[in-house]
Amino acid sequence: MRVVGICGSLREGSLNRALLAAAAAGLPPGVEFAEWTGLETLPAYDPDADGRLAGPAVARLRRVLAAADAILIATPEYNASIPGALKNALDWASRPFPDNSLRGKPVAVVGASTGVFGAVWAQADLRRVLKTIGADVIETALPVAGAHNAFTAGGALRDRRLAAALRAIVGELLRHSLGRAA
Repeated sequence: MRVVGICGSLREGSLNRALLAAAAAGLPPGVEFAEWTGLETLPAYDPDADGRLAGPAVARLRRVLAAADAILIATPEYNASIPGALKNALDWASRPFPDNSLRGKPVAVVGASTGVFGAVWAQADLRRVLKTIGADVIETALPVAGAHNAFTAGGALRDRRLAAALRAIVGELLRHSLGRAA
């Protein structure tokens, strides 16, 4: 089974990338994790440039998503919503509709922020967008507030309840993926 992680942040020291790494570290044997990187390589979505003119970065995104058994997205919150680069990637991934690379794909959303809400609004908006695209979205949220203090030097979540919640969300994602394959 292959889980693809997407970090919604372009920051080099992204706390959401750390959250993806913590999730990957807890995966059971036999589950492969690969982070897709490339938000910054995607052009702004343009329906006129879609199809044959979309370009190699878009083709790679669609290929990676199509080959995944499940997707885990970790998002920060910018201005009470989804970061623009992440939304742009989803706009590209949503085409061609209805046969896009996310249609029916199990997807879970988690989020970390330095603020007190842990990217709750961004996660809610992201789940709404993913459902509209046609993904099989896990409803459980994981807001990691005060994320600048949430991780150990080794990359694990300090709070055992948060770590258990992350494992539970990933477990639910894997069950959805196995159910889809059956």
